[in-house]
Amino acid sequence: MKHLSSLLRPQKLEDFFGQSHIIGANTPLYQAFKQNTLPHCIFYGPPGSGKTSLSRILASSMGCDFFEFNATHFKLEELRKIIHPQSLLKPIIFIDEIHRLSKTQQESLLPIMEENQAYIIGSSTLNPFYTLTNAIRSRAFLFEFLPLDSKALESLLDKASSMISTPLSDEVRSYLIASSNGDARAMLNLLDLASLSSPITLETLKSLRPHSLSEGTSEDDTHYNLASALIKSIRGSDVDASIYYLARLIEAQESAEFIARRLVISASEDIGNANPNALNIATSTLTAVSKIGYPEARIILSQCVIYLASSPKSNTAYKAINQALEYVRSNPTSPIPSNILPNSKDYLYPHDFGGWVEQNYLSSPLQFVQKTSKGFEKTLNEWLEKIHTK
Repeated sequence: MKHLSSLLRPQKLEDFFGQSHIIGANTPLYQAFKQNTLPHCIFYGPPGSGKTSLSRILASSMGCDFFEFNATHFKLEELRKIIHPQSLLKPIIFIDEIHRLSKTQQESLLPIMEENQAYIIGSSTLNPFYTLTNAIRSRAFLFEFLPLDSKALESLLDKASSMISTPLSDEVRSYLIASSNGDARAMLNLLDLASLSSPITLETLKSLRPHSLSEGTSEDDTHYNLASALIKSIRGSDVDASIYYLARLIEAQESAEFIARRLVISASEDIGNANPNALNIATSTLTAVSKIGYPEARIILSQCVIYLASSPKSNTAYKAINQALEYVRSNPTSPIPSNILPNSKDYLYPHDFGGWVEQNYLSSPLQFVQKTSKGFEKTLNEWLEKIHTK
């Protein structure tokens, strides 16, 4: 027997709920669709918001063959069997969880997209700005799906309730909608299972779903919002805010290794040589949590977060490499002075001169590192001054 989510999957655009900002009558995507053409698209947003349904509707309405892949077991050989460059009818290639494709797999799509051999539609619960290569994003239009609002869920629930024999009380309807957090599939699945008992009561629903669906950091932009809030709180030296956002990430079952990787980046980007030991602590944290895991990993993460938030801050290293990269990309290559080329007879070996000797390392003077007196950077600058005055 089919589930309600399958029975109520929209078959045509008129039955599609929500996402009017993407496929409403006056949107560019709708106008392209009406002219029987499509751009390459990346649909991203929370589960149950209609990404797969809209893709199937577009294929059906345009009369295109629809081929559905999942990135977790994507095989390029299977895709090549489908693509016929000389064919006038272009298929729609739908790749669910496209963020899971490797860089090499993403690159394999580029010729297909560039030569318009098929319409590529990718679906992801993660923001493609963080998960897909620049080349893919350059060739596709990104459309963010939003959680379905209460009105859309209520309309869908009206249809669903007509398909089951058990009536729904107002409190049952309210809980079905409110606890589903904009996820149509989750709402219908809960109703499906609850309808096996009669009558459907609020207690039945709560026994199946005791709490509303959480924000789920691995499923939508909250993943990045919370991580960003954590790092910015550390950067701002607010220990309590940092621990709060760490707790939010842990409670939402975020990977301990993901959190630790962010802490390693923060230790270098925001603290740097103001406290060089911060990078050692963060790196040790990453190693430790990868071997230990939850629940004990929470303590290790907490120790690291408190240490980073309490450390003096400097972005000297961050700014220095960015300025150097910008200079390298926008200026002609500067020749390496002959005295520091391999096997040069003019090279002066500093250790032969007590540790330092004046000689050219650049063909013309450049400065990217700004001296500061923040934390240990003051000591580093004092060292440099002593070295250069020998």
